[in-house]
Amino acid sequence: MLTVAYIALYSAYCILGARAIPATRGATNICDIQPLGEGQDDTDQVEAAIAQCGHYGTTVFAPGEYNITRKMSWDLVESRVDLHGYLNFKADLPYWMNPENTYRVIFIQSQASWFVITGHDFVVDAHNTGGIIGNGQYWWNWYGTASRLDGDGRPVALTLYRASRGTIANFRIEGQPFWCNAIAESHDVVYDGMYCNATNTNPEYFYDNVVPNTDGEARSFADQPTKATAKLFCFHVGIDTFRSDNVSLLNFDITLGDDCLAIKGNSTNIYAQNITCRGGNGIAFGSLGQYWNLFDHVENVTLEDLHMVRLDPKIQPNMGTGIKVYFKSWTATVIGFPPDDGGGGPGLVTNITARNVILDNVSLPIQLYQTNGGLPGNAPSQLQFANLTFVNFTGTTSGNTIVDIACSPAAPCPGMVFSDINITALNGKPPTYQCSNVVSERGLSECNATTQY
Repeated sequence: MLTVAYIALYSAYCILGARAIPATRGATNICDIQPLGEGQDDTDQVEAAIAQCGHYGTTVFAPGEYNITRKMSWDLVESRVDLHGYLNFKADLPYWMNPENTYRVIFIQSQASWFVITGHDFVVDAHNTGGIIGNGQYWWNWYGTASRLDGDGRPVALTLYRASRGTIANFRIEGQPFWCNAIAESHDVVYDGMYCNATNTNPEYFYDNVVPNTDGEARSFADQPTKATAKLFCFHVGIDTFRSDNVSLLNFDITLGDDCLAIKGNSTNIYAQNITCRGGNGIAFGSLGQYWNLFDHVENVTLEDLHMVRLDPKIQPNMGTGIKVYFKSWTATVIGFPPDDGGGGPGLVTNITARNVILDNVSLPIQLYQTNGGLPGNAPSQLQFANLTFVNFTGTTSGNTIVDIACSPAAPCPGMVFSDINITALNGKPPTYQCSNVVSERGLSECNATTQY
């Protein structure tokens, strides 16, 4: 149920139904809505509220679940949304996989979105009691162990597109079918408080990975988990940044099976603080250089106060090199086309700092490689990583390789800085540091004698 209060300068007050009235500067529009109830479609009343109060007004969602049955976009201008409840996107895979039923506003890897926020000077605050229900379990059951490809139509849960001076606060996303968040072609945006949880509890898949590069259970028959305790953490990304500038990512708690954060092409002036990554691959720069005709520019990125937690390998048996800070690019040879193939793209990644990182039994703390999707005969990448700084890394690793930096011989890495790298190898072996094609470095003597290939 939607009610609208229109408070003009002369303090008139009226209550309306779903009928919208124009919002104007100098007036305050307040829309209050409540969920219609189980089995009812809330999409119309949600869209009516945003149409009424999304410009120069406030929209207040009461607690509860709002059933959303079609793609939805919010254009917010000098406005506020208090989302105390959840937007529950219907579990209907054939519907959502139809390209006509999602937005295609994320160019990189041709991703689909079912919910897009655009506009400027807005706040969306979910107060830690609201956000999005993605009905991920339904999706994971549908796919089972079948392969899934980038750009296949699975929707991103929350997309900010061409947004400026916006804030997403205290937001919870439960069971996203694919990426949790994406921000594309935006600037001056703050995320403050983001919880993402992709957890599959279907016992049918306790002993398999749900998809390739996805976590799964691998326990002996005698160690079979009960239905109440077993969990799978599925292939999803916490947030991807693309073609965006001046973005703050604060207070994230992410549980999933792929990248916790992924900094993609043309992301500049990114600041991330107090990020907890549970499972998955860790924090990624890339992949980059996938598009031969695009220059990937990533500059001025600071990550600090990170906590990287590796899940029990019985739960994620295929995450052999998971939970790390890592950098990856494609080779210079173009084979196939994006979203799943490609390569050959140039670029520069520079002025990157990762500091105050706590590692909990991770596999490989710091990694850089430039052979993503590559074959032995491919030409080396033309994309360069430069001026990467790693400060105050503490904790434990399950292996004994602490740093593995393999820069391209066609674009060697200058300006590598390491300080206070104090990581304990739980296997009892002495730590090793592997560096190749690093042309200047300080702080890690083991990396001075770099090899060339």
